[in-house]
Amino acid sequence: MPTPERTSLEQIVAAGRDLLEAQGEARLTMQAVAAAVGVRAPSLYKRVRDREALLALVAGATADDLADRLTASDATVAGVARAYRAFAHERPRGFRLLLAGGADAEHLARVSDPVLRVAADLVGEDDALEAARLVTAWATGFLTMELSGAFRLGGDLDEAFEYGLARLAVALRPAG
Repeated sequence: MPTPERTSLEQIVAAGRDLLEAQGEARLTMQAVAAAVGVRAPSLYKRVRDREALLALVAGATADDLADRLTASDATVAGVARAYRAFAHERPRGFRLLLAGGADAEHLARVSDPVLRVAADLVGEDDALEAARLVTAWATGFLTMELSGAFRLGGDLDEAFEYGLARLAVALRPAG
């Protein structure tokens, strides 16, 4: 009789995401994940090939989480940017993992879709990619600086973020 499975791939990935946030990428090991899900490390290899595959699964799940949040936003540039910011604050190490190229193209396309949709609604299909890149680059730069503590001149960062969003909305308004 086969041994019953003591953990699922979903549990392994969820534990990996939690460990990433709690301890950082360097400590996201097969041994640590095994301990978190209550099995021995060799048992994980039935479901996950190696640490590199574990990181890819964690990055993919993180990208899916972000895509779901962006899709659930109010379908405006500001709504998508605010959802992105909330995600970065809740999952800062996951945010960094995505920026480091941890997720594959399929997962990243899911993240891009809601941004491209709101950009197209604002500026039209012809300019949607450029508008989406502008919003993403601005928001990513702001969030990277915010999370690293690089804004040291004082002031309210929530107000600064909203100021930037307002200026982006004006800049992206179609001419005429």
